[in-house]
Amino acid sequence: MRDLEIIAIDHGWSMCKTPNDIYISGVSEITTEPAYFDNILEYKGRYFKVGTDRLEVKATKVETPDYYYLTLAGIAKELKLRNKTEARVVLSVGLPASRYGDEKNEFIKYLKQNDEVYFKFEQTKYHIWIDRILVYPQCYAAVVDRIAMFGPKVVVVDIGSWTIDIIPVVNKKPDEAGTDSIQQGIITCMRNINKQCVRQLGEKIDEELIKEYMISHKSSLSDEYIQIMNQEISSFISMVINSLREEKYSLKTTPFVFVGGGAVVMKNFGSFNQNNFSFNTDICANAKGFETLAKITMSKEKMNVQ
Repeated sequence: MRDLEIIAIDHGWSMCKTPNDIYISGVSEITTEPAYFDNILEYKGRYFKVGTDRLEVKATKVETPDYYYLTLAGIAKELKLRNKTEARVVLSVGLPASRYGDEKNEFIKYLKQNDEVYFKFEQTKYHIWIDRILVYPQCYAAVVDRIAMFGPKVVVVDIGSWTIDIIPVVNKKPDEAGTDSIQQGIITCMRNINKQCVRQLGEKIDEELIKEYMISHKSSLSDEYIQIMNQEISSFISMVINSLREEKYSLKTTPFVFVGGGAVVMKNFGSFNQNNFSFNTDICANAKGFETLAKITMSKEKMNVQ
C-alpha cells in the first residue's frame, strides 16, 4: 500500500498556491522537447511550461485542461518536499463560498478525471493515485487555524484574484446565509491601472510589476506610473470598504479579518487605524487551511469507523 498524502492546492486565477509554494496560474504548451526543464510538466507525451503569463479568466476552471496541468505541477512540488515520487493522494481544494454548491461536483469530476496518473515534472517521474477529492469553501479555510480565538461574530473578507468572498463567522461557525461573493478582485484593479496607463501614458505596465508594487510598496517605475497605481489602488480599497458598508456591516464596530492576496494591498495602502480591522497577509493561508480541514475531516472519519 502506497503512502497516503494530503496535497492542498488553492487554484487562483492569478496564482496557484500550495502550503509551501506559489506559482503563476499559467500554462503554455511547448511543441518540441525543451532545452531547460524548470517548471516543465511532461504529460502524455506533451510538454507544458507551468508558471507563464496567467490564464484568461473564464466562468469556471473546468472549461480547459489547464487547471488539471497546474494541479499536477502542485502535486509534484509538494511531493518533492516530502522526498516522494509515488503516493496515494487526497487532494484538498477550495471554491468561492457563494459558488461552492453549484461548482463542487464538477470540480471533483474534473480533478479526478484519472484515478492513476503517470507524469514527469522537471524531469522527475511521478506515479500517483488520486484517492479522493475534498472541497472546502475559500475564505473560511484561511482562518480555520484561528477560529478558537474569534469572538461571537467576525467577518472574514478574502480578497482574491477574481473574487472578494465575504463570510460571517458566528459563534465560530460560518454563516452560509450571510455569505457573498463580489467579482472585483485584484485582477480588476490591475486592469484598471493599465487602462489608465494606456489612456494617459500610452503604455501598459506588466502585471508582475504591478503585483510587486502592491506587495512591497516599492517600484523602479517612474513617478507618473506610480501615481496611476496609487490612484487605482485607492479606488479599489474604497470599493472594498463600500461593499462591506452595502452589506450593512458597521465599519467601526464589526471585527473584520482580511485574507488573501488583497489583504497585503489593504494593509500596505489602506492606512487603517482601527482595532476592528486585522490582516492575514499569508498568501498561502487558504491552501494551509484546506490541508488542516482535510486532516480534521479524515480524523473524524477514522474515529467514526472505530
